[in-house]
Amino acid sequence: MTSFRLRPRFQHHAPYTPEEIKAMVSQKLAAAPCGCIGSVNDGYITLRVPLEERHYWSPQLNLSLEVEEGGTRIRGLYGPNPTVWAMFFFAYAAIGTLSLFIAIIGFSQKALGMEAPVLWALPVLGSLALVLYITAQMGQKAGVEQTFALHHFYEDVIQNKVHIM
Repeated sequence: MTSFRLRPRFQHHAPYTPEEIKAMVSQKLAAAPCGCIGSVNDGYITLRVPLEERHYWSPQLNLSLEVEEGGTRIRGLYGPNPTVWAMFFFAYAAIGTLSLFIAIIGFSQKALGMEAPVLWALPVLGSLALVLYITAQMGQKAGVEQTFALHHFYEDVIQNKVHIM
């Protein structure tokens, strides 16, 4: 799990129906302490770290189940709590929007032969985006053990090894 992706993912084909997969996950969640909690919905499963072990950077695993010939296509996506993910998304969106407007104003001033000191904000915003990215990577590393625990739980359920991309 040493990738530079913000949200690691995987997909694979399982020889089970979605109902069988949901039943296997529900049965494993209901068993004695299994190291995670979750919710099983129609075509969608969410696995989380137990509340007492959860921290700001704790991951969750979202599984989508798609019926396929001979089984089910399972797509897994690891990510932080949705509020953490939304915070980073809006921060990147704000930086991108500010960069766009500053670039439009600054390059328009340059095209008119005027001074454009506002363009100095672009490297600052780029640096801020880099700091956000590094923070997200550090957060991902802080939750890596819990990510592996969720992944091993999932592999135990389907009784197969799955490679994370």
